Amino acid sequence: MKNKIISKSLFAILVLLLGISNSCRKDILDQPNPNAVRPDLFWQTESDAEKGIIGAYSPFTHIWYYSRFEIFLSDYRDDVVNAYATSERTAAGSFNGIPQSNGAFWVWSAMYQGVTRANEVLANVPDIEMDETKKKNILGEAYFIRAFNYFNLVNGWLNVPLITEPIEDLEDPKLVPQANPADVWAQIESDLKEAQKMAPNSWPSEMQGRITSGAATGLLGKVYLYQKKYAEAKAEFTKIMDGQYELMDNYADNFTEASENNKESLFEIQLVNDGNTGWGGDAPGLGKGAAFHPDIAPKGFTGQDGMRINNWVLDLFLDERTVNDEIDPRAYTTLFFNTDETTVYEGETLESRTYGNKSYSEVFGDSDLVWGNKWLDIAFDDKTGSQDNGWHQSGNNLRLLRYADILLMYAEAEFMLNGSSTDALDAINEVRARVDMPPFASITMQDIEDERVKELSLERTRYFDILRWGKVEDYIVNKPELKSESAGTGSYRPGREYIAIPQNEIDANPVFKQNPGY
Repeated sequence: MKNKIISKSLFAILVLLLGISNSCRKDILDQPNPNAVRPDLFWQTESDAEKGIIGAYSPFTHIWYYSRFEIFLSDYRDDVVNAYATSERTAAGSFNGIPQSNGAFWVWSAMYQGVTRANEVLANVPDIEMDETKKKNILGEAYFIRAFNYFNLVNGWLNVPLITEPIEDLEDPKLVPQANPADVWAQIESDLKEAQKMAPNSWPSEMQGRITSGAATGLLGKVYLYQKKYAEAKAEFTKIMDGQYELMDNYADNFTEASENNKESLFEIQLVNDGNTGWGGDAPGLGKGAAFHPDIAPKGFTGQDGMRINNWVLDLFLDERTVNDEIDPRAYTTLFFNTDETTVYEGETLESRTYGNKSYSEVFGDSDLVWGNKWLDIAFDDKTGSQDNGWHQSGNNLRLLRYADILLMYAEAEFMLNGSSTDALDAINEVRARVDMPPFASITMQDIEDERVKELSLERTRYFDILRWGKVEDYIVNKPELKSESAGTGSYRPGREYIAIPQNEIDANPVFKQNPGY
């Protein structure tokens, strides 16, 4: 009898459970995972909006992007840098990069990571109930971040997909075509105009480094200049030539950790030496410092193949003297070269020095090779080499847009519109006066080009200047000696001034087409 009662009871329980299962299956099984971060659950509060925008900044400090690998797709490609050895790090600079390159794909991926996160912010933050001014500022930052990444993508690869909504909203992410470059440029312009209106003029000191409307204006002017829209570029630059930015008294202060986020800076990557020295990434506990320093440092002060500076750059610096008949002080900041001369500048006596305060003759004897010095911040923390403490040993911010560049771009735009006008002269001479160089009485386009080399070398601009001027063949391809330490320039084919579309993307998306020349 007892067994029959138990059997009937079990049967009743099973029927009940089955009924519950059938009637409540969705409610029980489709519960959200409280440990998973999902877009439809995340974007709820002002705090979520803040976390989201900080996440959109984060890829900038990935080792695949500005903390290291981006340099191989910018400075390492220009006519200033002569990179050692042949590898995927030097391949783009000698025009023999391949679609299967991990290095190029990593940079592409980090840029699109920034785009994706900016898209999420722009799609979700408008619906959050929060302080309206904070919301507006965050959206302005997101517009800038998306525009900045697309600016890099279209200049690096030219034929890129244009994605402006969250991935989950796309009908088929694997069938997004590459956009007409003109459409990408138009989107960049549109985003920066929104950023101008929505980003704040400044931030509290504890939020230094975040995007401002001035940064958006400066970048928009640069975007116009790159497209040869000179009148529009001049108009944007004029907006921020009103005293809100100024040149630092000392040129070298733009490249030291002690003077980050200064009055000359419009936008810089916020790097930090927090003791995390591993292979940096987009996650807590991984390095966020300047891991590209070993790729600039002189031979003997780096564990990487590294590079040297082509001698024509030093010759350009030495072609003219300061008003005191001394070497241009920018030469000492930018280069490590063989000289016993000194320059008195801003109360200091400048000498050619590298890590450990060593002179050129102490390190290289009578050699005539020229090496990099900018960004290394050799006196800060008494560094003796670029990898004393492993990767990411320096927290020196990477300045990507500063007022001196604005002045030189303004001079260029004005020159293209009105020739060697007073306004063009005033702008370029302001840059020169800061370093005691004599003023120009008149200028040519070559003068502007040369001034950009002396002011901005190793600042991720030179290759893209050459590209937008249409001079890649004249300045690099036809001078294989400038890439003599790696593979020369014999692999160049028309179209290879841009990077190969990553093979991963070609394989994943049947509508993608490879760039010409590959």
